[in-house]
Amino acid sequence: MKPTVPHLAALALGLAALAACTQVPPALTPPVADPPLQAVVSITEGWDGVQATVQRYERKGAYSPWQAVGQPMRAVVGRSGLGWGEGLYEAPGGTGPVKREGDGRAPAGVFRLGTAFGYLPADSLPWIRIAYRQSTAESQCVDDPASRAYNSLVDLRNVARPDWTSHEEMLRPDSLYRLGVFVDHNVRPASAGRGSCIFLHVWAGPTVGTSGCTAFAPAALEEVVRWLDPTRRAVLVQLPRAEYDRMRQAWSLP
Repeated sequence: MKPTVPHLAALALGLAALAACTQVPPALTPPVADPPLQAVVSITEGWDGVQATVQRYERKGAYSPWQAVGQPMRAVVGRSGLGWGEGLYEAPGGTGPVKREGDGRAPAGVFRLGTAFGYLPADSLPWIRIAYRQSTAESQCVDDPASRAYNSLVDLRNVARPDWTSHEEMLRPDSLYRLGVFVDHNVRPASAGRGSCIFLHVWAGPTVGTSGCTAFAPAALEEVVRWLDPTRRAVLVQLPRAEYDRMRQAWSLP
């Protein structure tokens, strides 16, 4: 019997389905050098949202699946929400503001986590495994875009002639920086005016936005810092939910 058009259409659909089932998927390629094995994922409900849900993830290798660690945490981001920052990936086009100095937005994207800092001496914090520096009255983070030291932590005792007119004191009287981690946003080299001095630090409250950092309750921040392993190249993944869903596969996100 000569096959009819409906029969041919059904046969074509069946062959297509079989090919889809038997096709070998392309090999995964790590999108960056030294791909991260730990990730702190901070998700807001929109670009202007201040409150975030944070989940930690880890994996055994660059091609291994991500596994959730612990329970979700609450955090707050910039008082104006998020804006695309300078991180491991170029910001995709189409949506969202761009992070600028003084805009009150925390950076969106994927960023390495750098040095920890705090008020106590290092020998009293043996549980911190990443690099740590104690803050003193001479510790500053430079936020003057005209300075050669823009977006870096400095010790005034080691600077002969400071060339900046504005900075953040790292030994704050309100204790918000009693423990923190430097976020490698806009580094190596820093682009003037794209934002500076971005940290993980202690929050002022569960609904109080920051000047551009990501802040946690004290116990939650300590849990994150305890978990960070210098051999596992941790990153902060920070995005509005819609952008996270859009970039998840392209950026190999958890």
